[in-house]
Amino acid sequence: MIKTVMPLSMIVALRFFGLFIVLPVLSAYALTLDGANAFLVGIVVGGYALTQTIFQVPFGLLSDKIGRKKTLLFGLLIFILGSIIAAMSDNIYWLMFGRFLQGAGAIGSVVVAMISDLVKEESRAHAMAVMGGTIALSFAAAMIVGPVIGGFYGVDKLFWITAFLAAAAILILFTKVPQPPKIIHTYSEEESKMKHVFKDKSLRSMYITFLFHSSIMTMAFFIIPIVMTQSVEEGGFGWDKMELWKVYLPAMVLGLLAMGPSAIFGEKRDKGREVFMVSIVTIAVGFLLMGFATNATLFIIGVCLFFIGFNMFEPLLQSFVSKLAKVHQKGAALGVANSFAYFGAFLGGIFGGWLMHSFSRETLSSMVLVLCALWFWWVMKLRNPGHRGNVYMEFDKYDREKTSTIKGDIPGILEHYANETEGIIVIKYDKDITNEDKIREYLVK
Repeated sequence: MIKTVMPLSMIVALRFFGLFIVLPVLSAYALTLDGANAFLVGIVVGGYALTQTIFQVPFGLLSDKIGRKKTLLFGLLIFILGSIIAAMSDNIYWLMFGRFLQGAGAIGSVVVAMISDLVKEESRAHAMAVMGGTIALSFAAAMIVGPVIGGFYGVDKLFWITAFLAAAAILILFTKVPQPPKIIHTYSEEESKMKHVFKDKSLRSMYITFLFHSSIMTMAFFIIPIVMTQSVEEGGFGWDKMELWKVYLPAMVLGLLAMGPSAIFGEKRDKGREVFMVSIVTIAVGFLLMGFATNATLFIIGVCLFFIGFNMFEPLLQSFVSKLAKVHQKGAALGVANSFAYFGAFLGGIFGGWLMHSFSRETLSSMVLVLCALWFWWVMKLRNPGHRGNVYMEFDKYDREKTSTIKGDIPGILEHYANETEGIIVIKYDKDITNEDKIREYLVK
């Protein structure tokens, strides 16, 4: 499983490293460009997320139709172009355009869909944790490298690094990533329409969770570098940009450590909803400290708590959506989920910039606390996906004719499909209604 997942994880990690490497210094850097103000800087920080929102679903649908690899190549090429434009920008508007173009290469949902194609559902949590851990490590490295390179050589060099890493990801795609298996399903053209990814109540709940998660993340990355580097007279703590790694490193280490218990309780013990609730409380306390801290130590403690709560979500979000989505619409459902996530990131940048420009960080923190209360209430309604199970049977051990009638004869069957590459049929069922023994007994020759 590791051999299958790691190349795809590296592609995502390289791409995200390119995005993350500018985050620690982007808002402070953008304020120095011609035409900049706090509101426009907020758009720059979250702007890539708007185009990610627009293109996640088209990229997911495209990957369902023409294949994952071709779609990934297209997205990476667009990302490279956006990075080059951002690197060459000399005013806030060109930087904004480059960020928009970076976001248009919306391949996140395609990678997760491809992992879902290659890995059995029971191993998917582990696969997502591997991917999440790889992203977290790239994140931690970016938090250290970004301020140092940006401080010594200029933030424009960070965008050139981003373009180079995206080119390296293309090389990995065509040398290390295996072809996904051929999946045969019986869904009609009507059942494949986009509207069906909104019919599942649990999926809809996950979409909103993605929205909350990303909007609050962008607000955090807006406020942290500005408050830490602003002068004391302006309400900040007067740190140099090159020192920001001292803030992000402990936060990322603690956040990375939090991912393991999160995956265990969320996946192995089917306590995902409970993990989400603890995460939201942790994020809220972190923002409370970031908003009202009167010294750098308390502010950094708040940053650490935010990263712990934020990273606790990481092994679970994509995994839950891939479990809940039907086999023929994984790319589309993950595209919708990531669209909500990136739209949340865009809104977070916009409102974070507006609140800081018009009011204060205390006002921004108070708004996040209100959002966390709403988010907590929303998560309480979620149903953990552990009630769904899968049966795997080799082609020569079951009666194929019976698959056409199994939904009508056995209550609780959610879907079935054939993996032609591996020679198995997969039956997904509701554990509260039926069980594996009954399904095997029905299908066996």
